[in-house]
Amino acid sequence: MPPHPSSALGRRSFIGLLGAAALGAHAPVARALRAPSGRECDAAAVGQAFLGTYGNGIISCAYDAATGALTRRSGFTAVTNPSFLAAGPGGKVLYSLDNGGRQGAVRAFTIGTGGALTALGQARSTGGANVTHLSVHPGGRYLLSANYGAGSVAAHAVNGDGSVGARTGLVQHTGSGPDPSRQEGPHAHQIITDPKGAYVFAVDLGTDKVYTYRLDADGALRAVSEVRSVPGAGPRHMAFHPTAPYAYVANELNSTVTVYSYNPATGALTRGDSRPTVPAGSARAVRNYPSEVAVSADGRFLYLSNRGHESVARFAVTDSGAALRLLDTVPSGGSWPRHLSLSPTGTLLFTANQYGNTVGTYTVNRETGALTPSGPPFATSSLGCVLPI
Repeated sequence: MPPHPSSALGRRSFIGLLGAAALGAHAPVARALRAPSGRECDAAAVGQAFLGTYGNGIISCAYDAATGALTRRSGFTAVTNPSFLAAGPGGKVLYSLDNGGRQGAVRAFTIGTGGALTALGQARSTGGANVTHLSVHPGGRYLLSANYGAGSVAAHAVNGDGSVGARTGLVQHTGSGPDPSRQEGPHAHQIITDPKGAYVFAVDLGTDKVYTYRLDADGALRAVSEVRSVPGAGPRHMAFHPTAPYAYVANELNSTVTVYSYNPATGALTRGDSRPTVPAGSARAVRNYPSEVAVSADGRFLYLSNRGHESVARFAVTDSGAALRLLDTVPSGGSWPRHLSLSPTGTLLFTANQYGNTVGTYTVNRETGALTPSGPPFATSSLGCVLPI
């Protein structure tokens, strides 16, 4: 089993170097996307995606909206390990991590013609080491980030032009978990907002907790409540149901996904049942580390990436959102699927395979939620995420 990528800054840097070597055979290519018949795709049938990498900056791609087939357009390399990305409202500004200093940073880019990126404003410190996740608060006025190494979360104002402004909030988590190698202290792994934008949530692998915050009018993060996972579960990422009062947390250390009921009036989460993320017997064959989780727009299906099992799990969301049932898994199209994402239309799913240096592409059956590989994986760099917009 390869060493876990988030265990040390040095390992991330080493992975980035491996990605840089692998990318040598895949220089930017200027060519028109073509439909399976050989005709050029209509402009309306082409989407834009960005790849956040280890060692090769941000890669801009076009994708066929019917098949998900990717074509590289350009890249921006003057940023260190931008392993997670987020788009601002309207899709005109891209935000990324930058781990080039002792403290992590976040920065902004304007998205130009053909997905070309131009730096917008300056990078801003997140106040802690090894920033690993960011998200844009609804309305676009604040950028939120999670520092894995420091175990803290931050908020930054977003200026009128979309650039990142001053840091307005920084909260340090405390505590630990029962795993001495992975939970010796806090490790904030994700920060997101509920569907209505009322509360902010930080998922901390090191303390086995999900924290609820309120984002004040001045951009400060105010603690509201917290909920503990199963001891040693190592909560990593979570996703909300689009309409029902539930959230789903992928647990990295015990290979499960947990349902939490959500009170939108108070921001409180209550832990419910957990389910294995791989079929019975698979956990004994290989150690598995769940990573990303996403819910379909209609709330009927949940998708989760499995590192180790090297698969994407499909769950049925049942009991009006309160329960999950594992339906099947499909190969992830490469090794160590760190991230997955659904296209804006919900008809495509992409996997970012960190060790395999590939993006897996799948069509999504809207009735059954089933995933079908739509072609060979796209060869690229060592990846942290894939963001279709």
